[in-house]
Formats: sequence, structure tokens, C-alpha cells
Amino acid sequence: MSKSIDYRFSFGPWNISEGADPFGPDVRPAHPHEEKYALYRQMGFEGVQFHDDDVVPGLEALTSEQIMAKAAEVKTMLDNQGLVPEFVAPRLWFDARTIDGGYTSNSASDRAYALDRTKQSIDIARAIGSKAIVLWLAREGTYIREAKDAKLAYERLLETLNAMLDHDKEIEIWIEPKPNEPTDQAYVPTIGHALTLSYASNDHTRVKGLIESAHALLAGLDPSDEMAFALAHDKLASVHLNDQNGLKYDQDKNFGGANLRTAFNQVRVLEEAGYGSRGEFIGLDVKAMRTQKGTPVTTHLSNSRKFFLHLVEKYRSLNQEQVANYRDARDYESLECLIMEHLLGV
Repeated sequence: MSKSIDYRFSFGPWNISEGADPFGPDVRPAHPHEEKYALYRQMGFEGVQFHDDDVVPGLEALTSEQIMAKAAEVKTMLDNQGLVPEFVAPRLWFDARTIDGGYTSNSASDRAYALDRTKQSIDIARAIGSKAIVLWLAREGTYIREAKDAKLAYERLLETLNAMLDHDKEIEIWIEPKPNEPTDQAYVPTIGHALTLSYASNDHTRVKGLIESAHALLAGLDPSDEMAFALAHDKLASVHLNDQNGLKYDQDKNFGGANLRTAFNQVRVLEEAGYGSRGEFIGLDVKAMRTQKGTPVTTHLSNSRKFFLHLVEKYRSLNQEQVANYRDARDYESLECLIMEHLLGV
């Protein structure tokens, strides 16, 4: 356990102001991406999470030279703002060629497209100064199980990881599991699945996990246990903290807003493992409530960061000797009372 970690925070530009959902019109105007970066430092954030087309909008219509030139511009902008690019993720799920998955598609040409774009994302990441690629395997699954050969699909995912590792000898791959949405059932629903792929890869030291709170809750799991599992393998590269109200669509609610005790336990696990001592970010992936007006809308990000830091202080001020005593006595009723009273400020 470390009590001296100075946490660094990150979020993606998609977390500011976007006001669309599948069931109605936009509720607030979008804020230009390049104006968002000036907001990070003043809010207490240092890291920027990227998709490849956040760095280079419209990249499909550009040449490799144009893509690299735009990436260089973004790097300069980040340097001028004192920001760190945490990772780049290939945004595969909006292209018509990935409707049935990219890496696991039944179409050889679609699989080739997905891998080519992923390699391009690696090049973009390196151009802006990041050595991490996040794989959110959005459509790598099925709506009906007979649609694909599942064993072959897992083999194709492993082939993709190895091709990425071969493309760049320094890049790290961070797999972000999610059990469903947009597919009915995903092939890599939990961190256990992700780490199994890691250990099967050609260089497991460069294949790690990124755990999002809501994704674990959607799988019916406790996010703190998922984080602890990855930490036990020294493979928790990053986290996306948020919250989730039940087993429904991915809500990206404020961290701690729906499940305060669950949020506390995530903080507890991170604190006890010394997460962040090597510069790992506390990433947030939270969206503003649909009812929120204005532009730019950033309160949800500031609040989630504030809630995290409050819970850090709650953990650090917890009577650890009493916790140990209750554990030794197997007096979990008293332990629960201790935790609840501490969280309530009783």
C-alpha cells in the first residue's frame, strides 16, 4: 500500500459536451475537439485518451503522409498544453466493413481492413508520443452464436495481437473487455479472457488490460475484483472509472454516482496495490447527463475526479488495525459496520 501517490487523471475528448443518444436529437452543441485540450489542465487532468480519428479526423480520405503531418500537429498542440497522450484506440466500429466484427469477421477483406487500420493507429500513437494501443473489441462477437466459428474467432484475435506486436517492438496493447453492446455477446467479456489472450501472445509483457467500471458491472462482476485480478498479474495498465445502474446499456455515469461502496472498493484495491506509482493514469469515461445544458459541459468530469479523491482520503483515514482485527476474528458484520460508518462519516 502506498499513501504518497500523486494520481494523474485522463479522459477522452468525447467526454466533453457530446449530447446525442439513439433515442432523440442532440441536446447541446458539440464543442470543437481542438478547443477541448485547453480545458484539461485547468480541471486537474494531464492525460488525453484518443481514438485514431480523434487525432486525425477523416483519416480514411487522407494519405499516409497527410495523416502523419496531422499527427505531428496534434503532438505540438499537446506539448504546448503540457498534456500527455495516454493511448490511441482504433475506432473500427463505425466502418461498414466492421459491422460483423473486424478481426473476427467472416470476410477476409474486412479482416485485412481492420488490421491495416490498427497498424495505422499504432503509427499515429507513436507520432503523438504514445506507446499504448487500446483494443475495445466492440463488434468482436455475435448476435447469434451460430454466426461464427468461435474457436476460430479466438485464434484470429490472437493472430491480431501478434501482428500488432510484430508491427512495433515497443507498443503495448491494452485490451478493454466488455460483455455486450453493440454485440449481443462479446468474445472477450472479462479481464480473465483478456489476460488469457495476453499469456498466449508472442510477448505477454506487452499485452495488458484496461478495466472500465461499467463494463465489469454489465458482466455481473465487481470492478474491484476485476482490477485486483489484473493487478495480481501486474497487468492493469489503466482504468476507466465510471458507474452503472444495473444490467442495461453502458451508461458512463459519474464515478460513485450509483454505487458508492463499489466505488470505494475500487479505490481501496488501487491504493493497496500502489497503482499509479509508475505513472499509470486514473482514466475517467463519464458522460454528462442528457438533461445538462451549455457548452462546454465539464462538471461531470470535475465531479468524478473529486469523488475519486474523496474516496482516496476515506481509504487512507480508515482504521486499518481495526480492519485487520475484524478479519482475523472473522467478524465481518462488524467490519461491514466499520466501513459503512466510515463512508457515512458517523
